[in-house]
Amino acid sequence: MGARETALNVLIACRQQGAWSNSILKEYISRDGLDRRDAALAARLCYGVQQNRGKLDFYLAQLLTGKVKDLHPLIHDILHLGLYQIYEMDKIPTSAAVNEAVTLAKKYCRRQKFAPGLTNAVLRNAVRSQGSLKEPVKLEDKYSHPAELIRLLKTDLGTDRLEAMLAANNTVPPLTVQVNTLRTNQEELIEKLQKEGVEAEPHRWMPNCLVLSGTGNIEKLEAFQQGLFYVQDAASKLAVLCAQIPQEDGIRVLDCCAAPGGKSYAAAMAAPNAKIQSCDIHPHKIGLIEAGAKRLGLTNISARCLDATIDEEAWHDRMDVVLADVPCSGYGIIRKKPDIRYKDPKTMEDLPALQLQILKKQAEYVKPGGVLLYSTCTLLKRENAQVVNAFLQTTTDFSLEELTLPEGIAQDSPGMLTLIPGKQETDGFFICRLRRKA
Repeated sequence: MGARETALNVLIACRQQGAWSNSILKEYISRDGLDRRDAALAARLCYGVQQNRGKLDFYLAQLLTGKVKDLHPLIHDILHLGLYQIYEMDKIPTSAAVNEAVTLAKKYCRRQKFAPGLTNAVLRNAVRSQGSLKEPVKLEDKYSHPAELIRLLKTDLGTDRLEAMLAANNTVPPLTVQVNTLRTNQEELIEKLQKEGVEAEPHRWMPNCLVLSGTGNIEKLEAFQQGLFYVQDAASKLAVLCAQIPQEDGIRVLDCCAAPGGKSYAAAMAAPNAKIQSCDIHPHKIGLIEAGAKRLGLTNISARCLDATIDEEAWHDRMDVVLADVPCSGYGIIRKKPDIRYKDPKTMEDLPALQLQILKKQAEYVKPGGVLLYSTCTLLKRENAQVVNAFLQTTTDFSLEELTLPEGIAQDSPGMLTLIPGKQETDGFFICRLRRKA
């Protein structure tokens, strides 16, 4: 298969199976045997369509003689792919975009005999109309975020930050990796990656952090296979650094919702003499955490399948640091998982209750004088500050503690920080540091 067909298959899987585009894309790129160039194009097409559905439909409404909502889903997907190439990608010849879309319509829409002709007519009309169509004005059309989600985000972020964040959600997400400081250093890793044809730039404010481009399948890189780095956004790494894990021997750290393992790896590197207990509720992810630790040469991590709401009596008052990066709506990582924006917000209304339940349970494991680090990859106050405040109302043992942050990044209030796409060079993330009384 070519890049366009792989991208179409990903869009179909997301629509029919509810699959997440980032995970199914990786699977299909491997399945279809795409080389580095085609893998990059498939990813750009898949994410680009997911990020711009509303905008593309705004254009389609002007190009069709009928209604957008009446389009067969397969034809709709194919038209989205074609339009995205014509209107949003300046290095794709329009003839290639049209011809490849028609080829896909012939192959995938055999029951809809009219599909190739319709696809050809609409996309050729798009080429002729380029630059003359009305541009979207409403935020939901301009940035392809549902109106209900925009309302939620506006309530918590305010009007001033909203549009910059929506725009950032539609950018190509950077690939951010952390240097395995136990095996190499930043300068040596940059040099090695460059020899493999990968561009690597130091992150602006996170030490031992690189922003990569031109990687292709990252797992095929020799530097990856040698365990010289692991993938993790600077925001997630910052959460671990904010925990300020002590360097003494025998320190015990619990990462209670650990998959895919980045925070456990960061903790193990920040405190090589600590004992890291890494847990996750999903059995298949335990093997992934262990495989990552083995690749990186981390011997101080033990992984275990455990529900973060279930009591583990042996851990009570035993942990020096507990990292609780809890399940959340994920509205801070829309640029990496663009399909999150289309999930019904009502299905996530019960999350704060679960988050508070996890926070209360994990607090029982923190020893007197220890640290509880609460974090999410969302921007909603109901999942962030309001959960923390509800927790503090139920206990007198914990209190907020100031965060130590890189220059230029300020706390929202003592002990709490919200990183916002479009403002900081990270995923959207919430970090809160709590100290238990000694």
